[in-house]
Amino acid sequence: MLGPDFTHERAALSEGYLRIAGVDEVGRGPLAGPVTAAAVILDPGNIPEGLNDSKKLSATRRAILCEAIHASAEASVAHASVAEIDQLNILRAAHLAMERAIAALDPQPDLVLIDGNLIPRGLTLPARAIVRGDAVSVSIAAASIVAKIRRDQIMWDLAQQFPGYGWERNAGYPSKSHREALLNLGVTPHHRRSFKPVHNILYQENN
Repeated sequence: MLGPDFTHERAALSEGYLRIAGVDEVGRGPLAGPVTAAAVILDPGNIPEGLNDSKKLSATRRAILCEAIHASAEASVAHASVAEIDQLNILRAAHLAMERAIAALDPQPDLVLIDGNLIPRGLTLPARAIVRGDAVSVSIAAASIVAKIRRDQIMWDLAQQFPGYGWERNAGYPSKSHREALLNLGVTPHHRRSFKPVHNILYQENN
């Protein structure tokens, strides 16, 4: 199967849209850390080669492409905090991070291509939701790479402050070692209390 291409962006350009941003988020599944979103406006004449869904790329390839994206495109990154995730729910928090990433682009895009099947309800710009967008749109793929790199950096930094959970390796996802560390070391301020494995441990501690 071929990777993402410029088809969706080219169609939008033919409709008169000039600044087209791809938007994606990472970090819905982890038990710890923020959810992170990126918005990227590619230069149609200078698109880095090899853009793909960040999950299909090696860490080395992601890093190389992330540098190329920042050198040739407009990119912004934003987050929703653990507190916001617990307060709002993970879907709404992910959408909030997307809205913030889009708002950080200056000037604003004319059209936003969103990964997924829902458009964030706070978004007032023209937008299109694209299911599996990071696999079909190079702009969304670029956003997935930028968001993944940034969030992994955050989790690596947090791993230095809270050793033992393996966040430098698992990025906060519920790996076996992370779940075991939760039981042995307890819950940190960076754990999502609304997520069942964390909630259950807190419930047991309180009882």
